Amino acid sequence: MEEQLRKDMIQFIEGSRDAVVCSIDEHGFPNAKTMFRRKTEDLRTIWFSSNVSAVRTQQWTACSKACVYFFDREDNAGLMLTGHIKIFTDDETKRLHWNQGDEQYYRLGPTDPDYCMLRFTADKGNYMSGNKYLFSLDGCVSVAAHHYDGKWTQD
Repeated sequence: MEEQLRKDMIQFIEGSRDAVVCSIDEHGFPNAKTMFRRKTEDLRTIWFSSNVSAVRTQQWTACSKACVYFFDREDNAGLMLTGHIKIFTDDETKRLHWNQGDEQYYRLGPTDPDYCMLRFTADKGNYMSGNKYLFSLDGCVSVAAHHYDGKWTQD
């Protein structure tokens, strides 16, 4: 993947406070929820906070598959990433990501037993911003589609 495209996608993520994050329920159906993006380490790693008792957290405990979607309604742009969520309940990770104001969600502070951090690790994605880009983050696939006239054409 070209470096400028990667930088553009990271900037797109960092310009979004919220993301639609999806899990898989016990019947194999996708479930979606808007969540606050807490930290972006790179295009591949994005952190969210949640409650241990939350339905989505329980679903990711059972099945780590996840999808994260960022969008810009004004520019008709979107970035979908698919991958896996890992749940962190250790005090060190929770303190590292704690922000002032989080006590409104986790009343007992950074050691609240119902507070956890979710690390999403992306495997592949689809970015639509003028052009459509399908990509893999393992470095094997990078496909760019340039226009849509009923079907996507690829380079």
